[in-house]
Amino acid sequence: MKDTRALLFLLFAIVAGLAAVYLASRWLTERASDVNQIAVAAQDINLGQRVTVEMVRMVEWPISSRPDGAVSDIKMLEGRVLKTSLLRGEPVLEAKLAPQGTQGGLSAVIAEGKRAITVRVNDVIGVAGFALPGNFVDIIVNTQTDENGNPGKDISKIVLERILVLAIAQEVGRDETKPRVVNAVTLEVTPQQAERLDLARSVGTLSLVLRNQVDPDQADTGGITKLTLLQDKHPAPAALPPAVVVSKPAVRVAKPKPVTPAVVEPPASPRCVTVVTGMRSSRECF
Repeated sequence: MKDTRALLFLLFAIVAGLAAVYLASRWLTERASDVNQIAVAAQDINLGQRVTVEMVRMVEWPISSRPDGAVSDIKMLEGRVLKTSLLRGEPVLEAKLAPQGTQGGLSAVIAEGKRAITVRVNDVIGVAGFALPGNFVDIIVNTQTDENGNPGKDISKIVLERILVLAIAQEVGRDETKPRVVNAVTLEVTPQQAERLDLARSVGTLSLVLRNQVDPDQADTGGITKLTLLQDKHPAPAALPPAVVVSKPAVRVAKPKPVTPAVVEPPASPRCVTVVTGMRSSRECF
């Protein structure tokens, strides 16, 4: 009887173990089907660089959060050129790669329909080295003109706005934040903007104005000349209002009445009386 009970317990333990193994295997299989491998950057990669196998690695990524355009075959990346910079661990997307067969360098960074033009700058024109790749700038030209467009008076005017800086000197990396003083800046422009910029630098002095990267507003200015710069902008004092003359009511002065001179009567002649007292006599007048 005891052997039968022990055998039953042993059989139950075996069945429970097999069930646990089956459930665990099924769970692992389901988990494995929820992830797949995609290529990510194994190091920081600058735009314009040609990708090699050593620069990327394969990692498991949940299918539910797989980014669109993720590359799942590392061999497809061999020789491709990046259009944007990649940080370590960032997925390599097809949208960040130049078309197959594109040569590396600056030409892979230029957007379709755009051109790259380089202008000479110094530490002042280049916004003290803060005009870095990936920033947007406005371009001001300082030249001489008059009302009829003929040379005559100095004027400064914004000629191009929101121009993308592609490279400084001969570097196109966009991961630097420290200012760098260089002697040339390469800008991305349309063909029409390239013509405008080339003419502007031939007729005057150029200056770069750094602007907010997310500010799309255009500045509508008419330029500024010496006259408008030095003109007194303080408003003239307002003229005082004319004094109001308040007419006072006429004061009538009463004419003095003629004074009738008083008739002075001549004093009456005094009356005198002689008073005799004993041996003495006196005269009293009244």
